[in-house]
Amino acid sequence: MTGGAAGVRATARITARSDGRGGTALPTLAGEGPLALRRVRASGSEARVMLVGAMSGPLGGDHFTVEAAVAEGAELHIGSAAATIALPGQAKGEARYDVRLTVDQDAELRWLPEQLISANGSDLYVTTHVDLATGARLVLREEQVLGRANEEPGRLTSRLTVRIGGRPLLDQELSCGPGAPGGWDGPAVLAGHRAVGQLVVVRPEFAEVPVGPRLLGEYAVLTPLAGPGVLVTALAPDALRLRRTLDDALLTLGQKLGQ
Repeated sequence: MTGGAAGVRATARITARSDGRGGTALPTLAGEGPLALRRVRASGSEARVMLVGAMSGPLGGDHFTVEAAVAEGAELHIGSAAATIALPGQAKGEARYDVRLTVDQDAELRWLPEQLISANGSDLYVTTHVDLATGARLVLREEQVLGRANEEPGRLTSRLTVRIGGRPLLDQELSCGPGAPGGWDGPAVLAGHRAVGQLVVVRPEFAEVPVGPRLLGEYAVLTPLAGPGVLVTALAPDALRLRRTLDDALLTLGQKLGQ
């Protein structure tokens, strides 16, 4: 970890591989400063890791990076102990939070952190880049809340890129808050809502059992992707109702696959 007038730079690294006994080992589990990692109790063959925020942030000028690689035959679940709150800091400039995820063939990653809250006065750019081998499995949830209670949001830009076998499956970006392109809060984007989330599920089974598009309530939709994956996009007035919508969508998809 490094720090100074320009902000804090910290990286967390996780590597998961099969332990040869039907479970998952974690040969690399290394966090720095605000990115502390803890292995927690799990069931079955998966390993479960919790990202614990050891400091406030990200603040202005900070640059956090999380890297996770899941090798063939391994199953990894990554969550977080609490919401991440983007805050203004003494250092000027944008904060960055980069997530880099790699999943090999016949491996599974569940990336299910708590919400990201954009506090008033903050400026955060988040990138999530996922590289999947053909035959990999993924459950990825992103939830963003614009402002704390009775507070205007900061500037938040989020880009999500998912590739399978080197080919694009999904690449999208959303920018909200002060200075974002006009219309972000209009009827074509957030329509006045303050919580937005998405769920990406990739399963080889979707090639044989495709899922059709459908509405999941007034402000949520399930969209099949051009590959063995689906995207659920949802809006809600608050974080609780957003989580409920995405949890219901994941349950529906599990029922579709007979899980």
